Amino acid sequence: MKRRSLDPETSADSSEASLCEALLALKTVPEMRAFLHDLCTPAELEVMVDRWSVVPYLLEGRSYRDIHERTAVSITTIGRVARYLNQGSGGYMAAAARRAGGLPVADQE
Repeated sequence: MKRRSLDPETSADSSEASLCEALLALKTVPEMRAFLHDLCTPAELEVMVDRWSVVPYLLEGRSYRDIHERTAVSITTIGRVARYLNQGSGGYMAAAARRAGGLPVADQE
């Protein structure tokens, strides 16, 4: 990914932290959905949705082929998600654990 900054005073890390803070500030699924639709192109959003959709199946231990048949997500993408589940920064696992705990009904659609 190409890193660039027009303002030398603004580091990539502080910009990333600012985005994380914006995401954390949102409280409901509709708010988050609106933000993601404003932030991402349809293709970017589709990629994120595809990646997230395979996480529960990987955590259940399903085969890549079974996950592909259930989701139509490519085997390559499934493998990439599996690699990050096992060797990544822990983000998928943290989100999955929080999600398993459930959200208040008002926050779900």
